[in-house]
Amino acid sequence: MPIPHHPVAIVGAGPGGLTLARVLRVHGIEAAVFDLDASATARTQGGMLDIHDDSGQVALRAAGLYDAFLAHVHAGGQATRVLDKDARVLLDIPDDGAGGRPEIDRGDLRRLLVGSLPEDVIRWGAKVTGARPLGDGRHEVTLEDGGSFTTGLLVGADGAWSRIRPLVSDARPAYTGVSFVESDLPDADVRHPVSAEVVGWGMLFALGAGRGFLGHRESDGSLHVYTALEAPEEWLDGIDFTSVEAAKRAVLDHFGDWDKSLRALVADAEGPLVPRRIHALPVGHRWDRVPGVTLLGDAAHLMSPFAGEGANLALIDGADLGLALAAHPGDTEAAVAAYEEKMFARAARSAADSAASGAILLRADAPQGLVDMFTGAGPDGGAADAGGVAVSGAAPSV
Repeated sequence: MPIPHHPVAIVGAGPGGLTLARVLRVHGIEAAVFDLDASATARTQGGMLDIHDDSGQVALRAAGLYDAFLAHVHAGGQATRVLDKDARVLLDIPDDGAGGRPEIDRGDLRRLLVGSLPEDVIRWGAKVTGARPLGDGRHEVTLEDGGSFTTGLLVGADGAWSRIRPLVSDARPAYTGVSFVESDLPDADVRHPVSAEVVGWGMLFALGAGRGFLGHRESDGSLHVYTALEAPEEWLDGIDFTSVEAAKRAVLDHFGDWDKSLRALVADAEGPLVPRRIHALPVGHRWDRVPGVTLLGDAAHLMSPFAGEGANLALIDGADLGLALAAHPGDTEAAVAAYEEKMFARAARSAADSAASGAILLRADAPQGLVDMFTGAGPDGGAADAGGVAVSGAAPSV
């Protein structure tokens, strides 16, 4: 039988890949999406995402999904609290509805995007193992099940450890020096009222030198917590995460002099603790134009999560690429070249901001640097918008 051919093939059904497929469909262009998950519900999708008005929201408008997105916004989710290691509240910013970064549950966003596409667009359980150029911009893609297909435009939307990236770049993500351990406290108001009070209605930053707790309240009333620690890359390898209690002790050993109410964010967590090393591609990562292939989202510009840019960039990348292809019918290379130049510049700015924010959050006098950012007392004199931390559940690296 002949190998199937898809004019546009998207590897990865994350926010960026799905947005691209949706925007293309809005403009009458068909695309096929390939994802390694067995189904749309095969795994949980992580915590909350703050969707920025100058990127993620622009993309959702281009996809015709903005009004549907608003129906899923977590009321109060833009509230922000900043505490020190003694649980003293240094800032408590309420959500007055005027902020430009409303929160949505990552799972709700994915369901919205998946539901906007016909069922036959996404090929679930299709793990890509490699791709090779065939000439004239065409590529052959191989799948784990032994199948393959060809495509006129191959889009790598497959995250940090992209199988498509080697076609355009030799760059690989590097460890940033920070590791996270995720924990959850369900039904917090009833089962964990002290922790619910500590986190508040939106985002929590409880920070000290080189470590901290970054938490947020989810739309179902649970608390999702990222324990952040500057640590050697091998630190997580020495923790037995198959034993929840042993993992808790190992993490909390680094917070011995912190307030009990903050330690409870880990000590009282329910379910397994999840380790994640934070990796990033070089700031300003780019490549020379390679016919018939491009990248978006983390595959193109993986960065640390400290400015909440990752999902937003994936969304706007997908929308911009879709709009560029629609604006250049019959000239894929012109479309992709226009998209990449715009994407490279935007990603470089965001990656630099993310790295700088991470340094501020965990510096020696933390949380003073973050307080200065929010209040306009920092070096630039401008108050910061209350950005969130968004760690992709799709790309663990441990």
